[in-house]
Amino acid sequence: GDKHIPWVHNVRSTDNVAAVRDEDCIRLLRLFNEAAGHEYLHRQGVDFDTLKKLPLMGISSIGNMLAAIKTARYYELDENDVLLTCFTDSASMYASRIEKLKKDKGDYDTLQAAIDMEGCLNAQSYDNFLELSYQDKKRIHHLKYFTWVEQQGRSEEELNMQWDPQYWIETFENNLEELDKAIEEFNSL
Repeated sequence: GDKHIPWVHNVRSTDNVAAVRDEDCIRLLRLFNEAAGHEYLHRQGVDFDTLKKLPLMGISSIGNMLAAIKTARYYELDENDVLLTCFTDSASMYASRIEKLKKDKGDYDTLQAAIDMEGCLNAQSYDNFLELSYQDKKRIHHLKYFTWVEQQGRSEEELNMQWDPQYWIETFENNLEELDKAIEEFNSL
């Protein structure tokens, strides 16, 4: 999450955390959504079908992708390994943000695209990456208290219930059909 732990995050089942720079996500948002970015990416070998799908990734999705890259590098994964992440938003949510970036930073060109590709994507390392111990997970879980109990009025009792794996089973068990349908609909895009 951005400066907080999401309420619907099962921290106990989290193995790693990675800090991703906001600026990297913003710069890649432009790379993935500006004509000059697409031109540069195509010259680098990205096919047109993939280019058309890049706007399905918003700032949070890009952050998740960068965290997955950090994870892959930390664990020295290669072409024989599989690593999954989720894309939780699309660029359509950020049209005004992209316009503001154009206004504030000027036109986006292929030189800037190359800089962003190298600096924000290719140069990702596993800095600010942590493999979590049991106590690390407890500490992160307790960070929810300040955002969700003190500021948002959620109950401390429900927060404590979230530490029990059964809470998450019961939370999502009744929505499986609806969730499956939404996933299938999204995957058909």
